[in-house]
Amino acid sequence: MLKISNICKKYGDNLILDDISFMIDESKIVGLAGPSGGGKSTLLRCIQQLEKIDSGSITCDGQVCFMFQDFQLFPHMTVLENLLYAPKLNDQFKNHEQYAEKILKNLGIYDKSASYPAQLSGGQKQRVALARSLMIHPELLLCDEPTSGLDVATIFEVVSLLQSVRELGVTMMIASHDLDFLTKITDQIVLLRDGKILTTIETKQIENPINYLRKYY
Repeated sequence: MLKISNICKKYGDNLILDDISFMIDESKIVGLAGPSGGGKSTLLRCIQQLEKIDSGSITCDGQVCFMFQDFQLFPHMTVLENLLYAPKLNDQFKNHEQYAEKILKNLGIYDKSASYPAQLSGGQKQRVALARSLMIHPELLLCDEPTSGLDVATIFEVVSLLQSVRELGVTMMIASHDLDFLTKITDQIVLLRDGKILTTIETKQIENPINYLRKYY
């Protein structure tokens, strides 16, 4: 599904990603963990081609979509208008409004279709951001800190939402500081520090993955 081979990324003289290589299989959820400045967000941005890598290669089979940490919703557009904006620019996607309504119903926010972002809670904005990402039928969804600033109850909802996205056959890569969240939802966790992969674990095969990963912080 996704193959990352020996990629390096610099900002000036600072090496942000240092010879990163790994693969993700289809329909898997992979977490990116590690301290701030370790390269998690930069790696996601390189996969989405928002940043250009200096060396190495990234190969992905299918459409990729990025869900930003701060949601990046258009403040002057309603929820429904936010969902319809990108698909209307691409003739590949048909029946935009029907599909948008279906997604909003599935995510429990259809009643917010005519609301503006400023009228939504943090959890509702998160659902809208996820709905907008699904509008382009991605095979790979990249999520940057999807639980940042959310309370415990809303984080539980995000876990449930992302698990429902997996059931649609969407592969996901999620960058997060929240190890508890990542161990609940992922099949695999890749831990980055100082731009390097320190360890990779299969989440369900380790008795206490949080304690195991904290050794590397």
